[in-house]
Amino acid sequence: MIKRYKTNKIYVGEVAVGGDAPISVQSMTYSKTADVKATVEQIKRLHFAGADIVRVAVPDFEDAYALKEIKKEIKLPLVADIHFNYRLALIASEVVDCIRINPGNIGSKSRVKEVVKACLQRDIPIRIGVNSGSLEKQFDLKYGATAKGMVESALYNIKYLEDLGFSKIKVSLKASDVARTVEAYRMLRDKTPHPFHLGVTEAGTLFHSTIKSSIALGTLLLEGIGDTLRVSITGELEEEINVARAILKDSGVVKSGVNIISCPTCGRIEADLVKAVSEVEERVKDIKAPLNISVMGCVVNAIGEAKHADVAIAYGKGQGLVMKKGEVVAKLKESDLVDKFMEIVEEVAKEHDKSL
Repeated sequence: MIKRYKTNKIYVGEVAVGGDAPISVQSMTYSKTADVKATVEQIKRLHFAGADIVRVAVPDFEDAYALKEIKKEIKLPLVADIHFNYRLALIASEVVDCIRINPGNIGSKSRVKEVVKACLQRDIPIRIGVNSGSLEKQFDLKYGATAKGMVESALYNIKYLEDLGFSKIKVSLKASDVARTVEAYRMLRDKTPHPFHLGVTEAGTLFHSTIKSSIALGTLLLEGIGDTLRVSITGELEEEINVARAILKDSGVVKSGVNIISCPTCGRIEADLVKAVSEVEERVKDIKAPLNISVMGCVVNAIGEAKHADVAIAYGKGQGLVMKKGEVVAKLKESDLVDKFMEIVEEVAKEHDKSL
């Protein structure tokens, strides 16, 4: 069992982050925030997809003043993403559930102090969002865009907030590559009790981001590091949530949802396995019970995998077996296997839910 680092627990709206709270999943809208209708629509899509927290960009005053209307229309906790102009944070702090500032571009300590004062008054947290590509000048000159530079920036800003009496802090250390991201989080973890927001910034398209994020976030999660996360993808919003949830599940951090085991395509396959697995994947996507199911295309590995699966299909030539907990429950022609298999999967899922 993975043992998570002990961190302080803070709240973003009603969502707990850190401590013993579940690891939450975040995403960010791409609409112009001042376009209230479009932004609310995207937030609702993210809510439906399973996001726990949503962040919106606030690059100008029009966006900042739109936050009040947006907040009225949504249920997800709302984070304002602030760069350059600290006054935007002061406006946003009146309505949002968290402020994200980038120490590398927010300006002088006096400006940060004003943001802290506003967040103290509203009792909302601040995320110190350090990016390797926008470090403060003193850290960039001394360390360059390195993990060390990111960590030193984070420590400097954490101390400044703490010295102002502010403790509701979460921290992110994002680079655009796996190695620096993992190194930075590892380096900082035992130096602060504040919760970590994990992510690889500017990770790219669905394909590249999935790989980068899976390696970086999966590595950190397996080491017990991380309290909330975002998978950054150039693409559709829902994909960020899907990939993030899959990383949490497949790393073993979250015991929820169906784990599908299927064999690779090879010359031994005696069925249309690609079609079968695709259909099963679609039909089990809403099942929350932590089940292992197996869809195997030939007899070489099928029976062995089936013994360890909650429910399994073992295809043969034109026919196959459906197995439950290693026992054969049906022998049917190929065209009938998936329906019977799904009947048993749903039965096992209900048994699990009743046992809770």
